Amino acid sequence: MTPSGPEPAPPGRTRRADAARNAALLLAAARELVAESGPEVALDEVARRAGVGNATLYRHFPTRADLLIAVYADEVTELCHQGADLPTELSPADALFSWLDAFVVHVATKRPLALAATEGSTGRRSALFDQWHTSIRATASDLLRRAQDAGAVRPGLTVTDLLALAGGAALTGTDVAHARRLTALLRGGLETGD
Repeated sequence: MTPSGPEPAPPGRTRRADAARNAALLLAAARELVAESGPEVALDEVARRAGVGNATLYRHFPTRADLLIAVYADEVTELCHQGADLPTELSPADALFSWLDAFVVHVATKRPLALAATEGSTGRRSALFDQWHTSIRATASDLLRRAQDAGAVRPGLTVTDLLALAGGAALTGTDVAHARRLTALLRGGLETGD
């Protein structure tokens, strides 16, 4: 304690807090701009929207791919959290199909971002997609298991089947609304009807 009050935080701690805040601002700005304009958004515009300089942007995200990977990874995390945070008052089948609807919207709207984020090295793309798919499969698997344990969906349905069917709806739908409609139709074929 100094005579004038508490001791100031060490300079390193302040810089780390500023760096974390700047990274969060950049990520939020990038998510907004990618949602508005797609993954080809100008990096200068991301820095401007975040209220930071270009040097700060490149310090945190040295390449466009680094920024897009962070944005897409954030989207996958949010999707998986949606599955974990579904209201407990939902039936297991409603929880599964509510999340599956969010998954279909994710695939239908975020695919260009995922592909842009992983352009370039095939090895990097494979590793990132494996990581993201593992998270998504874990969420889907948990929701499917609960619905099967409740006798609400076909017992022979696998998570691979479920995600392939939903992904197919997302990729073949003429737009997001059509993809969601196809997913709603899938529900009738996957539920046990008990």
